[in-house]
Amino acid sequence: MEPRASFSVLYKACFLVVAACALHISLMLLFYLRNPSTENEPALPRHSNSTSRSINTSTSLSTSTSTTVKIQATEASSTKALERCPETPPHLVGPLRVEFSDPVNLDEMRQDPLLSEGGRYTPRDCVSLQKVALIIPYRHREDHLKYWLFYLHPILQRQQLDYGVYVIQQDGEDTFNRAKLLNVGYAESLKEYDYNCFVFSDVDLIPMDDRNIYRCFDQPRHLAVAMDKFGFGLPYVQYFGGVSAMSKEQYLKINGFPNNYWGWGGEDDDIYNRLTFRGMSISRTDGVTGRCKMIRHDRDKMNEPNPQRFHRIAHTRETMDSDGINSLTYKVLKIEKDKLFTKIIVDIGKP
Repeated sequence: MEPRASFSVLYKACFLVVAACALHISLMLLFYLRNPSTENEPALPRHSNSTSRSINTSTSLSTSTSTTVKIQATEASSTKALERCPETPPHLVGPLRVEFSDPVNLDEMRQDPLLSEGGRYTPRDCVSLQKVALIIPYRHREDHLKYWLFYLHPILQRQQLDYGVYVIQQDGEDTFNRAKLLNVGYAESLKEYDYNCFVFSDVDLIPMDDRNIYRCFDQPRHLAVAMDKFGFGLPYVQYFGGVSAMSKEQYLKINGFPNNYWGWGGEDDDIYNRLTFRGMSISRTDGVTGRCKMIRHDRDKMNEPNPQRFHRIAHTRETMDSDGINSLTYKVLKIEKDKLFTKIIVDIGKP
């Protein structure tokens, strides 16, 4: 076929297609003009409803997708905020200047927005490695408590601890019983929070280095390693007094502390014996990091040396399974919530 003839055939075919399209468009336009949707039911209702459902589904999916994205973003942000705190807190400063020559005012500290009522603190930028209850046996030591709170709260916060402070006050004027008050502190603190570490601290001892972390370790921890009272050394190797820390498991393994040491002395040696008899050893930091300072004071009334202490220490093995947290009895008289601590006033009986 000649090129001119081929072109003529192709031209005619295209013309017919264009004419057919124009006719189709004209018929459709005429149909819609004769059936306006504003006066009668919409044309092609099935298609219209289907389109409506499609739009709604699309909108729903869009909203759902948007919500999912937001939730995922929130979860990602939350996960990032909830990373575990580092083993070594980054804001520690090391050796501290600790002085007791001037009185302290705690009003400004009570304005700290990071502290919750009852002396509770939780790090905002990470999840603390442990939940620590600090337990202080107490009676007639208001000035000492002020210094303890003044120095310890900033230290504990730099150590990134999830902690609460519990002051366990013995009611009345009968003979003081330090170990029994510590048992009370353990029992009462667990009623408020699922603590897994317990630091037992005398109210007159202040750490001189914030690298001495107030938390628990694989073995029971002695924190008052080098007291100025003893020339910054240990009075004897078995000494476990002043400030110590135990995990919940360690504490329960020794049945807590003895309840029958009335007066000064002996209970720390009993506790050391309990740890030894249960196959545990004492963990300590070095003598520099573990330095602490004692607030000088006269011996309290009704806290004279316990004349029975040596006899009781000698029989720890026989008494520890029946005398401890499993035999603790006391009565809570009052609970006071200060911004810096929780005070629990208790009747622990008499010798």
